[in-house]
Amino acid sequence: MLTDFINHIKKSNLFSNSAKILLTVSGGKDSMAMLDLFYKAGFNISVAHCNFNLRGAESDADEQFVKVISEQNNILFFSKSFNTTEFAEKNKISIQMAARKLRYDWFEEIRLKHDIDYIATAHHKNDVAETMLINLTKGTGLSGLHGINKKSGKIIRPLLDFTREQIEDYVAKNNIEYREDKSNQNNKYTRNFVRLDVIPLLENINPNLIENLNQTANYIASTEFILAEKIQEEFKKCTEQNGNRILFDISKLKSLKNSITYLYYFLKDFGFNGTDFNNIIDAFDEQSGKIFLSKTHQILKDRDKLVLSEISIESNKEIIIHNIDELSKNGFFVEVYCNDKGIKINKSSNYAYLDENKIKFPLVLRNWKEGDTFQPLGMKGKKKLSDFFIDNKIDVLTKQNIKVLTQKNKIIWVVGYRINDTFKIEKNTKNILVIKC
Repeated sequence: MLTDFINHIKKSNLFSNSAKILLTVSGGKDSMAMLDLFYKAGFNISVAHCNFNLRGAESDADEQFVKVISEQNNILFFSKSFNTTEFAEKNKISIQMAARKLRYDWFEEIRLKHDIDYIATAHHKNDVAETMLINLTKGTGLSGLHGINKKSGKIIRPLLDFTREQIEDYVAKNNIEYREDKSNQNNKYTRNFVRLDVIPLLENINPNLIENLNQTANYIASTEFILAEKIQEEFKKCTEQNGNRILFDISKLKSLKNSITYLYYFLKDFGFNGTDFNNIIDAFDEQSGKIFLSKTHQILKDRDKLVLSEISIESNKEIIIHNIDELSKNGFFVEVYCNDKGIKINKSSNYAYLDENKIKFPLVLRNWKEGDTFQPLGMKGKKKLSDFFIDNKIDVLTKQNIKVLTQKNKIIWVVGYRINDTFKIEKNTKNILVIKC
């Protein structure tokens, strides 16, 4: 197996002979086999062990075991103790997810601090098969069926060319010591259940299940590469970038065959799931204003477009402004001019030209709210701000972050859009207050 291992490293171009590799070693069969292979191959290695404190004295014994083996072979050894249960509870995640985050964050810290090239884990072919079955059960696209990549950034998985049986045979023939983690036999954990109960049943149907699933994973990975090019091509045809938003042309989406599949690939990285795609398609021919939310993004149906943007609603906190200097400190450019100097008016809605004598501090800068009214410049009588937005075709997402500058609950300026006619400059205005957003 050693020769096959070295050849696999070269063929897969996982790393160069001079690379520094951090081996993640738990003390179990797989990681101890990996340690033995790397050591006998003569690669430049160090060892990292995580003590998750989940099995009491056994966890401490695992740590001591890996430490002794490393020191006996003059291998640089790192270890860290984690309060995994507390971290999981604090972050409201499972123990397995907590352990994963803790260990990979720590491995990366070591890598950066000690100028290490790659972090090696002991995943093998059986792990690929288990991952495929778990993802398939939960529901996934092609990306969940291509198994585990041999190389992902700075993470390498040098045992992916070998099965659990091959590794166990290597351990036995080479008298490699290892530690047994009894929790691996507890089928309350999904991965253990798949390994201990599901796969043996499926192997009754096909004894070559593990090899076949790995071969299928390779086929899917190749297919996914080709598909990704097509997805990107259609994405460019159906979208346009508008600042930090992506606008989808609904007519072009509707013209796609299997549009729900395209939507899955267009939107999956933005946190949307299966039921969302059906609902979005149903909204193609509905009225504007419908919003779909993921944890990080939102989609607005706006006439003939779907508007995708990140959820980043600005603070609703009211800001009290006591003088002109404080206006400047809150992101505005402010100047005061005498009205007898023939000031040139910039017609951009980012400018507000106000009669300074009509402005009485303190002012309040806040988000607009339902029920707000004002008299738009050049109009007679009041208008609901919500109606003003409709008239100016301002979409729901933009409205969320529109601010108003007020004086005693009276709107002076809908920031970036229109001032209140009451505060406009007139012939008898002495000083002009100019505010630019």
